[in-house]
Amino acid sequence: MESTISKDNSGWWDGSIGYEIYIRSFVDSNGDGVGDLPGVTEKLEYLSWLGIDLVWITPFYPSPMADFGYDVSDYCGVDPIFGGLEDFDRLIEEAHRYDLRVIIDLVPNHSSSEHPWFLSSRSSVDDGYRGYYHWRDPAPSGGPPNNWVSHFGGSAWTLDEESEQYYLHLFLPEQPDLNWNNPKVIQEFDEILKYWLDRDIDGFRIDVAQGLVKNMLMPDNPTRFPITEDMSPRQVFAAFDHRYDLDQGGNLEIFRRWRKLVKPYDALLLGEVYLRDNDPNRVSRYVNSGDALHRAFYFAPMHVPWDPQSMWDTFRDALDAAPEDLSWALSSHDDPRAPTRFGEGREGKQRSLAYSTFLFFLPGLPFIYQGDELGLPSIEIQREDLADPVATRNADETDGRDGARSPIPWEKAHELGFTTGTPWIPMGDRTHEDTAEHQRITEGSWLKSYKELIRIRGEYLDPNTSLRWTSSRDSGVLAYRRGDTISALNVDTDDSFILLPEGEWEIVFQVGVVTVEFNEVTFGVNSAAILTLIIE
Repeated sequence: MESTISKDNSGWWDGSIGYEIYIRSFVDSNGDGVGDLPGVTEKLEYLSWLGIDLVWITPFYPSPMADFGYDVSDYCGVDPIFGGLEDFDRLIEEAHRYDLRVIIDLVPNHSSSEHPWFLSSRSSVDDGYRGYYHWRDPAPSGGPPNNWVSHFGGSAWTLDEESEQYYLHLFLPEQPDLNWNNPKVIQEFDEILKYWLDRDIDGFRIDVAQGLVKNMLMPDNPTRFPITEDMSPRQVFAAFDHRYDLDQGGNLEIFRRWRKLVKPYDALLLGEVYLRDNDPNRVSRYVNSGDALHRAFYFAPMHVPWDPQSMWDTFRDALDAAPEDLSWALSSHDDPRAPTRFGEGREGKQRSLAYSTFLFFLPGLPFIYQGDELGLPSIEIQREDLADPVATRNADETDGRDGARSPIPWEKAHELGFTTGTPWIPMGDRTHEDTAEHQRITEGSWLKSYKELIRIRGEYLDPNTSLRWTSSRDSGVLAYRRGDTISALNVDTDDSFILLPEGEWEIVFQVGVVTVEFNEVTFGVNSAAILTLIIE
């Protein structure tokens, strides 16, 4: 079966490799222990050397930092902890000099509770900004207006005692949800997008893209299974069918509006479409019309276990639903790093590189999370060092994201070159062997391997070619062909093999033990390969 490549959402991003910068933990240029914009500028040469095309920077806006920048108090500024607008402008100018594109995080689902809009809305029930947010009377029996819960634990409603009304927040109480049924909110964000586009950015990564519009009747969400006291916030959130607070049809109308707005700037709209059931058909709605988002992150690959059936179900279903327009990530700042998910130690690192070999040749837009290229696992965080509000504000700390957010080790120096001061969060047990400095000059390092994989992708992959599976669903090897290239990944517990199509094929990149004999390729455990057709 061959997927069909549509060009409705194509642009300069076709064939690109993206790189996520979690700015707090990338590079600190001034010794205060927090990564910043000048630090990013300092490492643009490194990203260019690695072969990156597109950089996504997490929020740097003014913020009280209740959720480390995802609680924005000014959408058109830079928080002093990260630098100033002049630092931002210099970063964009330098990135473009290196032929790197830059997209920035847009946080439209909610603002900070310290944003002037919310402060004004809270001042009076008659205030002109009251309708920028979701304010509701208590339920007839008292308490929150409905049973909606926060991603981060507890009710999604907080009572304002002065006005005796509740306001909605699907995340922290310090992150009140904006009312996207209000035309004034829509107009405000039109101006915000234009402000940054006029500063020469190349697009937006849209936070919580599935959550903007709510059902204004706000009925209770149905429950999927009983909630117990020992559940973590993630488990409680998953216990509900989010029929009325997420994935509402009105979201697409917003993105269609933005699509027209960004078109003259040739800018990318990349949505974080994080749906708990990971239904690819629901995610695909955000891209399939060809006039909304250009790409949508698909998160199932960051949660799939290392076994053939799970992998087949994840990727066959996703590529059937959206053959070209998904974005793939190995890790992110919200989830455990891939080497930790895949078993720790060398096995976890090898599996991560093998998995990347599979992901990077899929149709769509793959992203590296900073440190993936160094083979970094998550770190262990002591209770007294926890910073993530998901961990510090809940009795159950298991959903905490700190372990994936530790600073990047750059060189043999104080705090491995991240800062001359004290890091905002511990470096963990990183060593000089983990640093970019060491791996950049060490043959066979994870960094050198990722650089070579990216080079091979650029040399051999034609992004305009469709995908055709070359192994069957009962195989332990997932293999697909795109043009004259085959990518294959063995997730079986033993050696496995595939038969090659007609012609003479050559291995141009491999992870683990992979051998070719005539038209048969044998894969050792945790292995992967890229093969190219040299003679038809």
